[in-house]
Amino acid sequence: MMRQLGIVQLHPGASGDPSAPDPANYDPAKADPYPVWPDLLKMANGRPVTNAAMWKQQRRPELIGLFEREVYGRIPAGVPRVTWRIVSADHEFFAGKPVVAQQLVGHVDNRAAPLIAVDIRATLVLPAKANGQVPLLVMFAPARYPSPSQPKAIEAARLDAALKAVLITRDPSFASVFAAHPGFEFVKPGGFVTPPPDDSRVTDLIAAGWGVALLDTASIQPDDGAGLRAGIIGLANKGAPRTPEQWGALRAWGWGASRLLDYLETRSEVDAFHVGIEGVSRWGKAALVTAAFDERFAMVLIGSSGEGGVKPHRRNFGEQVENLTGTGGYHWMAGNFLKYGTEQGRFGRKTAGDLPVDSHELLALVAPRLAFVSYGVPEQGNANWLDQQGSYMATIAAGPAWTLLGKHDLGRGDNFREATMPRQGTDLLDGELAWRQHGGGHTDAPNMTHFIAWANRKFGYAKGDVGATAKH
Repeated sequence: MMRQLGIVQLHPGASGDPSAPDPANYDPAKADPYPVWPDLLKMANGRPVTNAAMWKQQRRPELIGLFEREVYGRIPAGVPRVTWRIVSADHEFFAGKPVVAQQLVGHVDNRAAPLIAVDIRATLVLPAKANGQVPLLVMFAPARYPSPSQPKAIEAARLDAALKAVLITRDPSFASVFAAHPGFEFVKPGGFVTPPPDDSRVTDLIAAGWGVALLDTASIQPDDGAGLRAGIIGLANKGAPRTPEQWGALRAWGWGASRLLDYLETRSEVDAFHVGIEGVSRWGKAALVTAAFDERFAMVLIGSSGEGGVKPHRRNFGEQVENLTGTGGYHWMAGNFLKYGTEQGRFGRKTAGDLPVDSHELLALVAPRLAFVSYGVPEQGNANWLDQQGSYMATIAAGPAWTLLGKHDLGRGDNFREATMPRQGTDLLDGELAWRQHGGGHTDAPNMTHFIAWANRKFGYAKGDVGATAKH
């Protein structure tokens, strides 16, 4: 990609190790070397955006084009179709409620490149007894049965199969039991008969009457640079290298989420008008990208997303653009994004200040839908590297898109330059744009119940009657 773009040398990225020769900056006085951010409500030609129609018909498409070309990449024409099937199903009790859990596989037509196979894995969990169609949150996560979990290790699978074979030999009636409960496993990666995985987020969603879909990003696109000739990116290019404007892994994972939404729209149990997308860390970046580009997602929960997510590119605090362009995160982005970490090359020296867009404009692309920005605290492991203060500033700066479209932002004004992040635990949940910093670490689990209550209120669900009274 550097050769395609004529890049001779990239800027080195800052180190998260404070004792390294080039440590990341954590001094607020040095955090804003590029204090002038792109104006959200001003067209590239300088015309102000003054009404909702102008935003929808002109400014939003303009921003989409810039993000596609320079940051996250375009999806090439002719990406093969996905055909979904249910490969197994299990009736379980989860969060005290009866649910139906299904393992799904979305096979991508690879006849044009038979050596590259893409089979998208997802687990769908739906209430077995609902009053109507239910809202659903797609979560970027390993696609496993939520209770009990599926083992990942080959050794665990072999041991489990052996134990079942022994039991069936001793009592053949066990064969029908195992067939009826394909999610049941004796052996987990950590050993024999361990407790079910503690994912309180899924528990909270099921307890609230929601559906959940766990979407395995690794089955869509590998999370490394070598994988760019594999996965859906490799399949779409028939194994050839991508061009500078083509998609990176974040956009590819978002494409996979959109294809899962295509399938969910065919399921009578799902309220397709109220499907959301969620992720933490790199998956938080992907969740935001997904919701920004696909307006069918009614809501997004963005957990600790950092650089490439809600964190402003122009902020020099913790992770920087150069940490994506010059190190392991370049495959998340379009090839063109490398230009903005260039020290020497055909385009000259470029920095984050040369980007035509920034993170507040990506977040604004979700408007007027629901967007919940979630962070934890550094003391519990949600590192300063993620720039919580800068992400709050970007959330404030995105707010005018919601107010322009007749909705509500955080209610803290729009002066992002002087915005100070509120105390941890402060609920800014009155608007369609929301912010909450919880007391935990690098997770959004402590915010899940807050997210559910906020979304239920905004969608007009009656208490205890989720799915039956939602406002479309």
